[in-house]
Amino acid sequence: MNDNNQKQPSRLARKKQEVPAIEIKNLGKKYPSSDVYAVKDFNMTVNPGEIVGLLGHNGAGKSTTLKCLTGMLPFGEGSIKINGFNIKTEPVRAKSTFGFVSDRHDVFVKMTGLEYLAFMADAYGVDEKTRLRRIEYLDKVFPLGDRLLDPISDYSHGMRQKICMMGSVIHRPKLWILDEPMIGLDPLTSAKVAAFMKEYALNGNAILFSSHNINSVEKICKRAVIIQGGQKTDDFVISDFVAQNPGVDLENYFLQKTVLRKTQKEQK
Repeated sequence: MNDNNQKQPSRLARKKQEVPAIEIKNLGKKYPSSDVYAVKDFNMTVNPGEIVGLLGHNGAGKSTTLKCLTGMLPFGEGSIKINGFNIKTEPVRAKSTFGFVSDRHDVFVKMTGLEYLAFMADAYGVDEKTRLRRIEYLDKVFPLGDRLLDPISDYSHGMRQKICMMGSVIHRPKLWILDEPMIGLDPLTSAKVAAFMKEYALNGNAILFSSHNINSVEKICKRAVIIQGGQKTDDFVISDFVAQNPGVDLENYFLQKTVLRKTQKEQK
């Protein structure tokens, strides 16, 4: 049979064939100084085109999960694949497909903002013509203007957040991972970042970000995953949650699932 006459797979069939952007199975992590699991039996899948918010109070295991996911921390149990690549056995290939914004904004502070972006572009093999076009566009989303020519050591917290975000997507990764991305951003920039995230996901990329800001998660994300005591307690599509729980405020639900339970546990 001629290949041209073969029936092409439907859009739904192609979607089923997509490789998950994130596939975490039974993740378990203990720190050397503790016998208690920081993260235990954690499972999560994020598909292309999704924006997922990882919610949890301080110490719930959000940052530990993200650091295991990105290869910054070793883990003893379970497996993690990013865009089909195992983070343990194929770390370089896995890391080439995502961008990560840490909550600490560790960047090369002696560089200017522009030098840092050039460094990140070189690291990911982005040619000069492409990087200049992307920097021009990203500066409209994360506006720094002439401050790109200044040393990062002179930047405020919010400015360092912006330059880290710009550097993390200079190579247009399939997956964008952010730890508390909205902290330190002014309202206008926060709105621009939210719009950028939605557009980025519409282009088939996946986004996972941790946050304490329930409003941001509710406005930006398709799904929310709640982590409590290192374990996943909830994983739901936000629109479904709203439809199935009329009159229930997501922030109050989150507080009941996390802070109140944490208080009750400490009182025992």
